Amino acid sequence: MDLVNAAREGREAAFLQMFDEHHASLFRFAYRLTGSVADAEDIVQECFLELLRPAGSYDPRRTPIRTYLFGVVRNQSLKRWRKKELGGEDGGEDRMDARHDRSPEREVLRTEMEAMVARAVLQLPETQREVLILAHYEQMPLAEIARVMALDLGAVKSRLQRARASLKETLAAYAPGVERKP
Repeated sequence: MDLVNAAREGREAAFLQMFDEHHASLFRFAYRLTGSVADAEDIVQECFLELLRPAGSYDPRRTPIRTYLFGVVRNQSLKRWRKKELGGEDGGEDRMDARHDRSPEREVLRTEMEAMVARAVLQLPETQREVLILAHYEQMPLAEIARVMALDLGAVKSRLQRARASLKETLAAYAPGVERKP
């Protein structure tokens, strides 16, 4: 019996195993899409609830569990993003706490750079942002990204290239020695 069916039947160990295997990467993806810790937590919770629904849409013959879960997180994130855009809510500035001992100066610089990169990523068009996050932060193969987003591999490659070019241009002022477009 697979883990999904076992979890749907109420076997806690099966659910916990799935949760432990996928939670961190799903949370990172949701957080990077939304920029909000609270939204990311809610999205991941919804993702697992969707998976556990008896009439859920997950079919192991069609797609691996990881691909399905990333697709659900993507869809939930898009729904929230659109709702906030229409409602005019702020995207949130939640930040994860620093976990390493560093000099105060280095910590300030690191935090500022992380914030700049996060803002630049959030400013990308959503289609480019999703591909960039999955490829760079989640290190998902391009073929799997294509399945998650229901796109051709060429479209994924194109969106990733445009996202990288846009970030390079946006962040060039903060990277000495990198040329800017005139």
